[in-house]
Amino acid sequence: MRICHRLITFLCLLVLAAATAAAQAKQYRVYVGTYTLGEHGEPTKSVGIYGYSFDPASAKLTPLGAVAETVNPSFVTVAANRRFLYAVNETSNYKGEKSGAVSAFSIDPKTGKLTRLNEVASKGADPCYITLDKTGKFVLVANYTGGNVAVFPVLSDGRLGEASAFVQHTGHGPNAERQEGPHAHSIDLSADNRFAFVDDLGLDQLLAYHFDAAKGTLTPNDPKFAKLPEGAGPRHFAFHTGGKFGYVVNEMQSSVTAFAYDPVHGAFQTLQTISTLPKDFQGHNDDAEVEVHPSGRFLYASNRGHDSIAVFAIDEHKGTLTQVQDASTQGKTPRNFQIDPTGKFLIAANEDSNNIVLFRIDPKTGQLTPTGQVIDVPAPVCVKFVVVE
Repeated sequence: MRICHRLITFLCLLVLAAATAAAQAKQYRVYVGTYTLGEHGEPTKSVGIYGYSFDPASAKLTPLGAVAETVNPSFVTVAANRRFLYAVNETSNYKGEKSGAVSAFSIDPKTGKLTRLNEVASKGADPCYITLDKTGKFVLVANYTGGNVAVFPVLSDGRLGEASAFVQHTGHGPNAERQEGPHAHSIDLSADNRFAFVDDLGLDQLLAYHFDAAKGTLTPNDPKFAKLPEGAGPRHFAFHTGGKFGYVVNEMQSSVTAFAYDPVHGAFQTLQTISTLPKDFQGHNDDAEVEVHPSGRFLYASNRGHDSIAVFAIDEHKGTLTQVQDASTQGKTPRNFQIDPTGKFLIAANEDSNNIVLFRIDPKTGQLTPTGQVIDVPAPVCVKFVVVE
């Protein structure tokens, strides 16, 4: 029996090593969404979406230049078939409407260049987040200033149709300046595609909706939301790889809230809220992004002000977090970051220092070490990896 168990363990290790080697052998493209307009409408040096090739074997990023010209593509997502890219256009006036836009692009498989297919009104001002459902048939968008979310069908040629769902949030939070009304900041799907979860910074709520993947509609769940601490300002959400836990990064409170997740009812139970900042930090800070490592062992959250990424170890049984590092992002205002598919690297987008920075991830501790690669890109906001065939 011992020999049998050893053989099974050996075979499992071989399969894992082969899978890791296969992932490492792949080449990737990186798309970076940016701001083409400043806070007061002044033009930045950006023209739209920028592309890079990434070789994980050599840990080298190579610029491809601007791959699409479009206004304020602050957040992007890529279809699972890698044929299409979708971007929000974060503006408050679209063809005379109090709305931004959502743009669809086809991807040239050889060059990575993008060709615009069409654009539609986002149904609310300042769309700031976009994702695809698990079938790839619907795009879901959060409109920050509009305080609402919308769903758009993906047509057979990759273009976007008119909205199949629209939900307006109401209410406010305790901070009169920043929570005077609803501010939908992100929308994400459960692994089974049954629920959509929306972080609303203005309401201090993680709202839950039933998602109909056949019709592209949203209906309120019961319970309707999970409550965050007052004045926390929830921004982005990430599921644990095991599906039993979820994590919300709180922009205004500079913290992460850990939840236990009930996949049957789409409900959350609060486990912990932990700061993303060192105890001795005295300046202003707003959190931005959160992501769980593919191994499920670590969580990362970005600090804008402290200009760092907080690294946490995850208790895989309890779902709770223990901070292990505050790593400088080698720039100013890390808006977004993403871990590459191999789980060995992280790219941080430093909006106000106009660069992206590549870090290596320690597989044992999760800690980040700069690789030395710092690449100039104007006003970077969002990073997305895509496998190249």
